[in-house]
Amino acid sequence: MKEHVTPLGPEDVKPIPPKLVPFIRKVMKYASRFNVWIYEKTNGRLGGKFIIGGAPVCLVSYTGRKSGKRFTTPLIHIPYQEGVLLVASQGGMDTHPLWYKNMLANPIIEVNEFGRIRSMRVRQASAEEKIALWPTVRAIHPDFDEYQARTERDIPVMICRPISAS
Repeated sequence: MKEHVTPLGPEDVKPIPPKLVPFIRKVMKYASRFNVWIYEKTNGRLGGKFIIGGAPVCLVSYTGRKSGKRFTTPLIHIPYQEGVLLVASQGGMDTHPLWYKNMLANPIIEVNEFGRIRSMRVRQASAEEKIALWPTVRAIHPDFDEYQARTERDIPVMICRPISAS
């Protein structure tokens, strides 16, 4: 039987103090760079699990919408059908992560799942799809509920499907 979960509201979570946001962003930036480096060196044996809760982490490479440069970001990934789901939560901060904005502009990405590298096309789930996918998302990382409750923005869920070789 599935556990019934009451949705969290803003009163149920601690907000991120605005004066800490720049510090948190800087820590996330450097922790992500280190995570990418160690993940690539070990095919995810190190850096392949999220520090809090142990959710699986993949590396996602994408093209910058302004610079045209290639960037790689470690993200919790949720296996879904033949692809993955990515959640643009940024811990419940009030702005979307840059990787999300870049993927909207350039939807062809590369996903490295423990050394298995695949090209994928990404699109944002509709509101209805997000509702249907949320139990799958939270089964991998229940803290996504807290992140959504912490912010007024609608946290996007991205559906990534492999690009078939033709």
